[in-house]
Amino acid sequence: GTGSNILSALQDLFWLLKSKAEKQLQIISVLQWVLTFLIMGIACTLILMYILCTDCWAIAALYLAWLVFDWNTPKKGGRRSQWVRNWAIWRYFRDYFPIRLVKTHNLLTTRNYIFGYHPHGIMGLGAFCNFSTEATGISQKFPGIRPYLATLAGNFRMPILRDYLMSGGICPVNRDSIDYILSKNGNGNAIIIVVGGAAESLNCTPGKNSVTLKNRKGFVKLALRHGADLVPVYSFGENEVYKQVIFEEGSWGRWVQKKFQKHIGFAPCIFHGRGLFSSTTWGLLPYSKPITTVVGEPITIPKIDNPSQKDVDFYHSIYVDSLIKLFDKYKSKFGLPETEVLEVN
Repeated sequence: GTGSNILSALQDLFWLLKSKAEKQLQIISVLQWVLTFLIMGIACTLILMYILCTDCWAIAALYLAWLVFDWNTPKKGGRRSQWVRNWAIWRYFRDYFPIRLVKTHNLLTTRNYIFGYHPHGIMGLGAFCNFSTEATGISQKFPGIRPYLATLAGNFRMPILRDYLMSGGICPVNRDSIDYILSKNGNGNAIIIVVGGAAESLNCTPGKNSVTLKNRKGFVKLALRHGADLVPVYSFGENEVYKQVIFEEGSWGRWVQKKFQKHIGFAPCIFHGRGLFSSTTWGLLPYSKPITTVVGEPITIPKIDNPSQKDVDFYHSIYVDSLIKLFDKYKSKFGLPETEVLEVN
């Protein structure tokens, strides 16, 4: 009767309010990460400089002293925090898109690994969510494997930001850091390198599956020097979450981007997503498109202290073939037509 109808209406209202609250939390979780990616390093540097000029200068001085003492920690595996990696905010971050991690093969804890992550996208959202948090269950899917997402070393010169990144298991993408993790940190380590880097980000756009890989062989040489197995990883949907203005080769815009890439390490992109309050307006929030990250079959790599160029070229070709096969095997399962071809540049 009437009581039953009222109860049903209240249940519907509760579900609607809960659904709206969860959506808002998802938006907040993604927004804080986007702002972290774009401005946290500069903002924290400016705030620290300001505090030095106030009566609270001692706090900033103490942190700077700690920074000097702790300067080399990022090069030695960092300082990850399982508490931070398990924050509830990352689950809201995951569900906004949603992001999913697909395991295809087991990984031995007696080996070390270098994951090649493709494509870069604008911000590497899938790479961060899958490997720097526990939101998609990487520790359950690959028990005993410690993931380290490698990013620009310059980020670790920024106060506060460096500590935030390290808490998620993020490390500098330089030789010292990778050598330490693969040679002095035991077994069961997996370093995730976004192989295409800034150059690849310049060409990412919805509907395009393209990777910058032909002349990217340094990660293969590192794998050979340490006997670390190579694992191809492809994120379907990574290029769909932002729209970008693509400058043609030879244009002034591409010239500026390449100059930044060469001297600073990153390439400025003109991109947009959706607005904060409406999906029909432009803004910094990515579009809520699904991202599915598929971890492929590991390629067994021998340990060669001084690999020749022939060795590097041979295993690089095997890696490229494995990545293409991984893409072709799963493309139709994640919304792409069978005729879609992975472009390798």
